Order: sequence, then structure tokens, then C-alpha cells
Amino acid sequence: MTGSTEASLRVEVLGSQHDRNSFECGVEPLDRYLRMQAGQDARKNIAAPFVLVMPDGAIAGYYTLSSTAVSVGEWPVETVRKLPRYPLIPATLLGRLAVDRRQQGRGYGRYLLADALLRSLRSEIAAFAVIVNAKDGNARRFYQRESFLPFPDQPMKLFRPMADIAELFR
Repeated sequence: MTGSTEASLRVEVLGSQHDRNSFECGVEPLDRYLRMQAGQDARKNIAAPFVLVMPDGAIAGYYTLSSTAVSVGEWPVETVRKLPRYPLIPATLLGRLAVDRRQQGRGYGRYLLADALLRSLRSEIAAFAVIVNAKDGNARRFYQRESFLPFPDQPMKLFRPMADIAELFR
């Protein structure tokens, strides 16, 4: 990403002013979600969709955040030792993250991820970690490069502790 391009990008809450029909990331369920479901999820407070908007107004990418909880038994043993003895541990779910195919390879996925992590960190709602469910091996590798850790029995489900995220932004 060049400095001038990055300075003109903005991440916004998805709204009716955004043209969702031209977005195409190459993964049909992610494209369909943005076009058909994201607005409804926002209105019903199921997920909070955010879009990366280009200077011309086009959507370059998007992600969603929502609350979740993970059973204490799903976490790695070394993580559980540091947690209180609650049956469910609160977390933030990064439910979807996609970049338009015309914008792929420019670092916008990392840009969106950084924005999602910062929003999660700044939230006044308590969460122990940010959770992702990688759709495939490429997505899993992307998140692992960004310091996400896999759950022991679910290699496609990964997490990054909020304490680690806080260090990232210090």
C-alpha cells in the first residue's frame, strides 16, 4: 500500500450508501453475504459489518465483528491455566473478512485485520480474545502469520489473546 493510497482509505460501518453489488472477492458465500445478509445482520444486531472504502467509493473489502463465547474446555491447556473457572470465556468473533479480487495482493487484508483488532481492543465490552474460523488453508496460514493460535482440536479455529493485541498497538 502506498502512503497516499492508505491515507485516502477509510473503514466505515456498512450503510445504505455503499454499493455492495459490485463487490467480488472470488468466494461466493462471502460475496453473497455482503450483498444479501450483512445489512440485515447489522439491523438485527447479529454482526457489525465494516467496509474498506476506496477514494472512488468502491468497497475494497469488509469484515464483521460480533460477540461470542467459547467453552473453557476448547482452549489450549496453557491458556486455561490463566483463566478464571468460568464455563464460557467471552471473545470477539471476526466472522468474515474478504477483499475484492481487484484489490487483492495490496495489503488490504492485513489493513482490515488491523482495523478489526483495534476496534475489538477499544470496545468497552470485555473479551479475552479475538476468534476466527478460517475457511481454508490459505486463510488459516494468513491468520497464523498474524500471530493467531489454533485451538487444540479445531485447527481451523484460531484466536489471538486481547493482551497480545494490546501489546501490538502499544
